[in-house]
Amino acid sequence: MTNFWEHFSPQKETAQGENLAVAAAAAGVQHAIWSTFEDTRDWYPLDDDRMPTLQEHYKVPHFDAKADANHFFTDAGVPTTLLYTSGYWENLIYFGWGPQRGEDGTLAITYPTGDAKWPSISAGDIGACAYGIFKRGDELIGKTVGVSAEHLSGTEMAEGLSQVLGEEVVFNAVPADVYRSFGFPGADDIGNMFQFKAEQGDAYRGARNVEFSRSLYPGLTSYASWLEANKDRIPLG
Repeated sequence: MTNFWEHFSPQKETAQGENLAVAAAAAGVQHAIWSTFEDTRDWYPLDDDRMPTLQEHYKVPHFDAKADANHFFTDAGVPTTLLYTSGYWENLIYFGWGPQRGEDGTLAITYPTGDAKWPSISAGDIGACAYGIFKRGDELIGKTVGVSAEHLSGTEMAEGLSQVLGEEVVFNAVPADVYRSFGFPGADDIGNMFQFKAEQGDAYRGARNVEFSRSLYPGLTSYASWLEANKDRIPLG
């Protein structure tokens, strides 16, 4: 996998994917799993003004740049499974998705997802699902596999936080344009990502079936269990 957030460069991320594919081919890797995403330009072409175009060539750079690297694996003849991951609950700890306290003292999580449900998972379970893919042998080579533990709305995520934190957490469903204006590094990218998840939910959820994920790893962690184990690690802004 690659980490877009280390450098915020889609071109670098695509190049890293190419390097991984070339290295896998040179090493004779018999089964590679490439952590990637949908190409959101399949739903929002660059001239589609429903969503801003970023860095001239992308709608959701950290999605699209990974998708741009997919072909390098097949071009190099590497037996590959494409793995679509889901939003990590760890983002509540490390990535600023956790509750923030408003001027009135109320805790809130803020995403531009309306009432849409979107797939999410514990980051640690992704590796276990990947192991499940390897255990299937050749069955999933050449396939695209998505994993998630639950499909949750922002309201459901807030309710879970309220239960473990012992105080009310509300869900603040802002418009995508507002989220993009927040000004933190990558806000425009994340705002576009959330817009994609909300507006194209059938496709996004459909690619990440919970029961199939559980067949890969029967021990999938639930959101409630993850919150109970990690509640003391979630910063309350």
